[in-house]
Amino acid sequence: MTDEEKIWGQVKWFDATKGFGFVVADEGGPDILLHANVLRNFGQSSIADGSVVYIAVQATERGKQATEVFEISAPRDAEGGAEPATSPELPADLSDVPLEPARVKWFDKIKGFGFANVYGRPEDVFIHMEVLRSCGMADLIPGEAICIRVIEGPRGQMAGEVRSWEFGQKEAEK
Repeated sequence: MTDEEKIWGQVKWFDATKGFGFVVADEGGPDILLHANVLRNFGQSSIADGSVVYIAVQATERGKQATEVFEISAPRDAEGGAEPATSPELPADLSDVPLEPARVKWFDKIKGFGFANVYGRPEDVFIHMEVLRSCGMADLIPGEAICIRVIEGPRGQMAGEVRSWEFGQKEAEK
């Protein structure tokens, strides 16, 4: 292994309370430590188990560890493809829906939902846990800045996609 290499892998598990988790590289080998600080540098405070990641990895005296996260996507299904979103209300294509800046009002992982305030919109936007997971995220923190694609759900405004603030900034630069 060189000083640092970029690899694709899958999150084995991540515990935000402990501040770390592990990634299994697609090409196999020992588990790779993913520290919460590395994830925060990407703009997320959590990541869903099974999420697909593209990361920079470095060998240390204590084993391999991630030094940078470049991309996070939804968990794979058993056949290796992306896991479909389980919410039936979501349209298949959200590319015409703009990514909007928002702030998490509250989110309860146990209840499986929460709400965000989108800048310039008076109403709260519902965020379902399955939408969060389909975007490779595991939890949200009140006050956290995020970007969302807002769609009309059966009971009002809801997030069809949730991304980190940094992801939204990179998209805006394109």
